[in-house]
Amino acid sequence: MLRSLASVGWPVLDRFRFGDGFAISPHGLGIAIGFMTGGWLLGRIGVRRGVSSEHISTMLFWALIGAIVGSRVAYVIAHVSEFDSPLEWLYVWKGGISLLGGIAGAIVINIPRMRKYGYRLFQVLDPAAVALALGIAIGRIGDLIIGDHLGKPTSWFLAWTYHGGNLAPPFNCVNAVCQAQLQGGHLEEIQRSGAKLLDPSGAVLATGVGVHQTALYDMLLAWVLFAILWNLYKKPRREGVITLTFGLYYGCCRLLEDSLRIDKRFGPFTGSQWTALTVATISAAMLIWWAVQARGRPRGDAGEDDTGQDGEPEEAIGAT
Repeated sequence: MLRSLASVGWPVLDRFRFGDGFAISPHGLGIAIGFMTGGWLLGRIGVRRGVSSEHISTMLFWALIGAIVGSRVAYVIAHVSEFDSPLEWLYVWKGGISLLGGIAGAIVINIPRMRKYGYRLFQVLDPAAVALALGIAIGRIGDLIIGDHLGKPTSWFLAWTYHGGNLAPPFNCVNAVCQAQLQGGHLEEIQRSGAKLLDPSGAVLATGVGVHQTALYDMLLAWVLFAILWNLYKKPRREGVITLTFGLYYGCCRLLEDSLRIDKRFGPFTGSQWTALTVATISAAMLIWWAVQARGRPRGDAGEDDTGQDGEPEEAIGAT
C-alpha cells in the first residue's frame, strides 16, 4: 500500500557509454550544460545592467576555474579526515565537490576583475544570481540520472525508489542491493523492496519504501527560485536585492535538504549547513535593514530602492 504511493523512481545510469573505451558521466555533463545555460543567460541579461559581453565572457572563464577549485577545497575541508594523504585532495575525478564552495570560488576569483573593470559588486552578482538559479535547476538533472545525493529512508509521496543500476558513491551495488557506509558508522541499504538505515550495532533506525532524493528537491526548489528572481529582475529595484534574495532562499533550502542526509557534522550541522546558515542570516539581515531604511524615508523619496549604487536608474530586463 505504502509503496504504491511512492511513484518517484527510475533506473540509474552511471555512464553514457560509447563503445568499449569511451564513456561520459551524466553528472559531469549535467554540470557542464547547467554552467553553459546559465552563462548564456548571464550574457543576455548582464549587458542590460551595463556589464559588457566581453567582460562577462572573461568572468565566466575565471568563474569556471574558481568553481572547480572552490568546490573541491570546500569538500576537502569538510572531509579532510577521510583522505589517506594530501595527494588525494587533488583526485577530483574520484568525486567529492561542494556546490556552495564552487559558488564562493567563482565569486572570490572574479572580485579583482570586477574592480578592474569598474563594476559594482551587485551590478554583476544580481544578473549572475538569476543565471545561477537556472544553472542549478538544469545541472541537478545529472545528479538524478546517476542517483546521487540520496538521503534517509522515507515513505512520503516523493520517496525515491530504486529501479536498478549502480548508484553513485558511496553506494556499492551488488545483485541489485546497494549499501553505503555513512558517517558515524551508519549503514544504509537500498533495494527494489525498500530502504533501511542501520546504526553501528546493526539495529534498524529507519525504514521506508524509498529514500529522500535531495537532488530532486534541490532541482524543484531551484526552478521556483529562478521564477522568483526572474520576476524580481523584470522591474528596476535596488542593487543587491536579487543577490540577497538568492542567498536567503537557497541558504534555507540547503539547511533543509542536508537535514535529510547522513553526512559529517560539526556540532548540529554539516559544513554546507553552517555555510548556508551564515549566508542566509547575513542576507536576511541586510534585506531587513534596507527595508527599515526605506520605511524611514519621506513618502515619495525613492532613494536607492529603484536605483543602483551610483544613483542611476537600473534598466528593467524587459526594457529595449
